[in-house]
Parts: sequence; C-alpha cells; structure tokens
Amino acid sequence: MSDITQLLSQVESGKSKAAEELLPLVYEELRRIAARKMALERAGQTLQPTALVHEAWLRLTGNSQQQWTSSGHFLAAAAEAMRRILIDDVRRKNRVRHGGDLLRVDLYKVEFAADVDADTLQAVEEAIQKFSVEEPVKAPPPGIIPPWGGMQKRANVLPAH
Repeated sequence: MSDITQLLSQVESGKSKAAEELLPLVYEELRRIAARKMALERAGQTLQPTALVHEAWLRLTGNSQQQWTSSGHFLAAAAEAMRRILIDDVRRKNRVRHGGDLLRVDLYKVEFAADVDADTLQAVEEAIQKFSVEEPVKAPPPGIIPPWGGMQKRANVLPAH
C-alpha cells in the first residue's frame, strides 16, 4: 500500500493530520488536472486553477463518507469534483440575477463609433482630472477609464497622484 493510499484511508477515518500530510503529496497532480480542465473552458473564465484545486480539495476531504481505494481513484474523484465545480460556476453565471441574460463585452475592445477631434479629447481629459481633484471619492478609480481615441498611454487619461 502506497503512502498516498495509507493517508487516504486515514483521511477517511477522520484524521485531520492525515489530510495535512496528503495535500503536499497530491497538490502538483491536482494542479495539472485543474490546468487541463481550465484549458478546455471558454475565454473569460474567472476561476483560477489554484482556486479550483482548493475548492475540489474542500469537497473531497470535507465528506467523511467518501472512500477511495487508491490514489488513482482519489485523483479521478478530484477530476470529477473539478468538473462539477466548473459546471456549477457556469450555471451560476448564467442565472439572470448574475447577469446571465446580458451580453458580456470587454470594454477595452469596443470601438468608438464617433470621431472626436483632439480639442474635445483634451477637454474631456481636463474635466476628468478636475473632477478627480474636486471629488476624489466620486471619481472613478485609476485604471477604470479606458484610453480615449488615439491616446494609448494611461498617464494621458488618469490624473497624476
């Protein structure tokens, strides 16, 4: 019986110390599984592989009725737990109360329809800077305002602090 299998049987019997010893032994393999699962997800996924590993770990070790016959069985259960977590995450995001009925758009990829002259751009930039000084609490945080027109440097748009 391997060290991992012995630790798994100890985890099943409720020994919390065994779970602490088991995690470092299987963590890298769990990260590889998570990375493979995440690679198959659509763009815009906000869940990170590390978070996926940790969530799966909590689900697997938090269930005292779970029994694993080998390390392979445990890793297969972990892969299944990760799959279910990703499905639950997609279902949550698709709910209307989470904006599932809305079209998600990356604002930095949106093209502006109107041509604006340089004087107008300069006036907008100055107004934003003035507003940030007069109403710092109400002003948008740095990095939120997208680059205007041809100005690609954020320093041109954001107030100097």
